[in-house]
Amino acid sequence: MLPTVYCLPVHPMSKPTFKRADRVSDQIKQEIADILMRKIKDPRIGFVTVTDVDLADDLRNAKVFVSVYGGDEEKKASLQGLKSAAPFIRSELGKRMRMRCVPEILFRFDATVERGAHIMELLRAIEEKDKKDPGDE
Repeated sequence: MLPTVYCLPVHPMSKPTFKRADRVSDQIKQEIADILMRKIKDPRIGFVTVTDVDLADDLRNAKVFVSVYGGDEEKKASLQGLKSAAPFIRSELGKRMRMRCVPEILFRFDATVERGAHIMELLRAIEEKDKKDPGDE
């Protein structure tokens, strides 16, 4: 005879494993990327990629992390252009998303892509050094 296994039912009032802020931040990330690609015509904004959106739990403030392709001058100009376009982007978000309150948008530079490229460059240099000097192990 097989043992009987009982599964406890999930309590209907148990907390979900996800937060609404996470879902909304993903949607905001997609919408801002689309707005930047299709609506913003500011020449200061260069090749910008939205990497992440950190949304507060009360959905009032959103930090939008962007990476910018180019030198330091292009990065500063792009962030300045994004800062001046933030009210327009916020109004576009209000038109596209059904929210009681559209969050205040703050743009921040995300250097993780650059750090990752730098680490890959260092690893390649070590690999090249190991290929040239195989006897130093």
